[in-house]
Amino acid sequence: MFTGIIEERGTVAAVARSADALRLTVHGPLAVTGARHGDSISVNGVCLTVVGMADDSFTADVMAQTLSMSTIGSLTVGDTVNLERAAEVGDRLGGHIVQGHIDGTGELLAATPGEAWSVLRFRLAAELARLVVDKGSIAVSGVSLTVSTIGRDDEGDWFEVSLIPETLSATTLGALEVGDRVNLETDILARHVERLLSFGSTRFGSAS
Repeated sequence: MFTGIIEERGTVAAVARSADALRLTVHGPLAVTGARHGDSISVNGVCLTVVGMADDSFTADVMAQTLSMSTIGSLTVGDTVNLERAAEVGDRLGGHIVQGHIDGTGELLAATPGEAWSVLRFRLAAELARLVVDKGSIAVSGVSLTVSTIGRDDEGDWFEVSLIPETLSATTLGALEVGDRVNLETDILARHVERLLSFGSTRFGSAS
């Protein structure tokens, strides 16, 4: 479990691809502090399991399902990624509950700079749009953000987030360009509510 508060920007050190999987090595001195084999680290919002470590880097295996649902498969050596270690019990929850289970990807449509913040607009699939609400929480490449606006145009659904300079400089979001893809994780509460509603009242027995 994560909070969406990025601890460090790491660098992809190695990528080993196979037919339906990928082994990723990431340089992240803070991320490996106190880490052990089998621990979870969020990489651009994707929960990965540590299978190997060095003094300042870690290695994780990425399966086909994760590659198909996220942007991890497009990473190359030298790319910068957002890193967060799993939350410890008793920590303050500075962001929101983030599982590291990506629902899909989004595309940056526009970045509008302001005096004190920048507004980023992302395209997202219709099946994810129904889980995103105005002023609700969403994780974009692992960063816990508040949705500032939602909308739809002729091309489909979109949402906006307003980012302060600290978020832009401390994460990879500040370097995004129009057309770049990001990993999206919707609010876990919204996903559970949608699942329950999909059954309808006939699927649940009534008390007598």
